[in-house]
Amino acid sequence: MTAPLHDTAADEIAAVAADVPAKAIEGRSPGKIAWMRLKRDKVALAGGFVVLFLVVVAVFAPLIVNLLGHPPNEFHENMIDPDLGTPKGSFGGISSDFLLGVEPTNGRDMFSRIVYGSRISLLVAFLAAFVSVVIGSILGALAGFLGGWVDAVISRTMDLLLAFPQLLFTIALVSVVPNSLWGLTGSGVRMAVLIVVIGFFGWPYIGRIVRGQTISLREREYVEAARSLGAGRGYILFKELLPNLVAPILVYTTLIIPTNILTEAALSFLGAGVKPPTPSWGKMLSDAIGIYEADPTFMVVPGLAIFITVLAFNLFGDGLRDALDPKGS
Repeated sequence: MTAPLHDTAADEIAAVAADVPAKAIEGRSPGKIAWMRLKRDKVALAGGFVVLFLVVVAVFAPLIVNLLGHPPNEFHENMIDPDLGTPKGSFGGISSDFLLGVEPTNGRDMFSRIVYGSRISLLVAFLAAFVSVVIGSILGALAGFLGGWVDAVISRTMDLLLAFPQLLFTIALVSVVPNSLWGLTGSGVRMAVLIVVIGFFGWPYIGRIVRGQTISLREREYVEAARSLGAGRGYILFKELLPNLVAPILVYTTLIIPTNILTEAALSFLGAGVKPPTPSWGKMLSDAIGIYEADPTFMVVPGLAIFITVLAFNLFGDGLRDALDPKGS
């Protein structure tokens, strides 16, 4: 008796399948999925590359100035018209020796001062964001997880700080701070004060976001499962909730940094920033007020530096938010 036809065909298919190596199915982690989404967003990638470039410029400012510029506080009176007090030549004295021209009156190299000014802006912005993120994440998570009177106290504190006039307080504080503090002197004291004040008054924004996310996460199934297994509050908060809050915290960090850059520039513009002759983009804008009609380059260059930096951080932050959104398409 012959074997059924369908059995013979099934055996042949099984034999062929055995000879073909099975392709391994790889799982994709949330980080890999986010990176694939971010790579598709060309605008966000462009913003990220600009941010990375600015960080590199700030870190290697002395080397870049030695190669392409002059010392930031070195005067070049020969580049200034003695009658008008403005740079010789067009566009603020831009030339192969002075890539962005020179300052009016004293002839300091604008390129060097812009490069060194990026160190001040980025250092204050990053450290102030770090202070805000640490305080806001801890207090926001505690408020959302514990609830009750803890949530009430922290929430009212956030409301109070959000209503506080930060700029006026900073200006008043800088005017009474001594020239030497915490082992720092001069501009170092001013930078420390700016970092503490901007960071302290910025934590309620991220605190509110973390609090809302924690409230939505604390009733999830995996939290209830951890409770049923006898996990304590500390374990649930730091091992179950905080890892799931990394994405919103990271996104908000990239969005609060440009806000800090603008705040530092505004305070320097008002005279509450670093002390002269330390370069600062906001101080350069302030110095350009009295002469911008005769030489607008002196105002345009630092203004463009602030604009490009803030725009790059915002574009990268928006792209990162979309990439980390699990519901995004």
